[in-house]
Amino acid sequence: MDILSSLMDGFATALTPMNLLYAFIGVLLGTAVGVLPGIGPAMTVALLLPVTSVLEPTSAFIMFAGIYYGGMYGGSTTSILLNTPGESSSVITAIEGNMMAKAGKAAQALATAAIGSFIAGTIGTTLLVVFAPIVVKFAVSLGSPSYFAIMVLALLAVTAVLGSSRLRGFASLGLGLAIGLVGLDIVSGQARLTFGLPLLADGLDVVVVAVAIFAVGEALWVAAHLRRTPLQIIPVGTPWMGKKDWKRSWKPWLRGTAFGFPFGALPAGGAEIPTFLSYVTEKRLTKHPEEFGKGAIEGVAGPEAANNAAAAGTLTPMLALGLPTNATAAVMLAAFVQFGIQPGPLLFENEGPLVWALIASLFIGNFLLLLVNLPLAPVWAKLLRLPRPYLYAGILFFATLGAYSVNLQAFDLAILLVLGALGFMMRRYGLPVLPLILGVILGPRLEKQLRQTLQLSAGDVSGLWSEPIAVVVYIIVALVLLWPLLMKLWRRLRPRPAALATAGGPAVDGPAAGPAAAPPVEEPGAGSYLSPTVEAPAAAGRRGAGAAHANDGNHANHRQENP
Repeated sequence: MDILSSLMDGFATALTPMNLLYAFIGVLLGTAVGVLPGIGPAMTVALLLPVTSVLEPTSAFIMFAGIYYGGMYGGSTTSILLNTPGESSSVITAIEGNMMAKAGKAAQALATAAIGSFIAGTIGTTLLVVFAPIVVKFAVSLGSPSYFAIMVLALLAVTAVLGSSRLRGFASLGLGLAIGLVGLDIVSGQARLTFGLPLLADGLDVVVVAVAIFAVGEALWVAAHLRRTPLQIIPVGTPWMGKKDWKRSWKPWLRGTAFGFPFGALPAGGAEIPTFLSYVTEKRLTKHPEEFGKGAIEGVAGPEAANNAAAAGTLTPMLALGLPTNATAAVMLAAFVQFGIQPGPLLFENEGPLVWALIASLFIGNFLLLLVNLPLAPVWAKLLRLPRPYLYAGILFFATLGAYSVNLQAFDLAILLVLGALGFMMRRYGLPVLPLILGVILGPRLEKQLRQTLQLSAGDVSGLWSEPIAVVVYIIVALVLLWPLLMKLWRRLRPRPAALATAGGPAVDGPAAGPAAAPPVEEPGAGSYLSPTVEAPAAAGRRGAGAAHANDGNHANHRQENP
């Protein structure tokens, strides 16, 4: 009853005329920017983050919720009409969605994506209402050792599964932790990594870092691979669905939601795994297997629902624990820091009215998105015809304007340029950018919990595992780190296949065996902001026109028609 009462209070706040206006503006901005090629939800949120800094916190977060969900909606339009996923979680949608569009069913594909996103987002937000307070009650009972261990797990789990190698992932995390150290020591007040510059005494603004790494770095990366061939956009009318389409879509919507929410709430769970599982499940359960790979509506409905349910799932650990599990949630967490709000288990207690208004606005924004996306799909399709040089020049302009508006200091523009160049180089050499952002945001909080733990134990290192929860978490951390080594050892020690042994051939040890085996590559489209590959620049150049307007290391992968 307390939860329901708090939610009703949140709706009372979110439904005021001014806040409804902000929600509607957020929905339009998020969808408009998210639908543009090469711009995923994380970059959308980072680019528009400074826009909310001039608003009152509650109104800002209501607008921010619309931007967040709008960016998720916009990605499906790009995937279906251009076969260009804005991020890794939209890759599966592009497989069947683009084939449907080429078969003259773009309207049905856009409709099932929009309605499925609405249903999954509504159910996911409802689950957020139920589970977030439960997680908060559990988290408040934890001490500094357990909370420190959980943050270490979150950092390592996300870092270990991203990028073309673990080494690159941890290198990116190290860069983020180093950037988080800039400023004054929280205990001694000693200046760290300020290079004698007084303006660095307060550290680097998280908003400036996020905009630089995501927006500027991405714009520079895509601009380096622009081609002047016009985009081939499939025309579309107003999205609609027939009775047969509804019958084939409603079960995939529900199954996709069941896959998406739990994975979204897990550290490093993300939306890639549930969208893939949803696609595989629908392919096995469908009564029309011959359509898969040629434009099956179930292959759009299920993954798109899983994608948006996972988006709601990511908000559970972010609001309850202050732990982002993907790039978009990390940038959203930066918004709390921007307003001087301390994220973590006490967020519901200290900022209850704001948090419940934010959650209520997710329901409202989700409904507004359905109203906006269905009739305005032809408008979004025309927006895709913007010349790409103008598009990315505009991104750089608004990123610069937004970074300057945070503190109104020209020094921030220099930081923006330096970190933007860093973001470009990270994409060039295959370093995932999400661990860096997590390091910047969680690094200072990780240090604070470590200091408190060691102070309570009088400097005894054993204080780090003085609580049962901490011990369990460290065991999980060990498994995360050692699992690849154990699997490699098991593959080496397992017996040879009998057939090969009889023939005198070499034992096959995984996909890389044999001199002609192809080198391991990442999953197609794996992570616009999550897992760039080193080979992307050369691949983009080889593929020719239009191959490089997608994100990070996916430029060489987005052109594929069939996976």
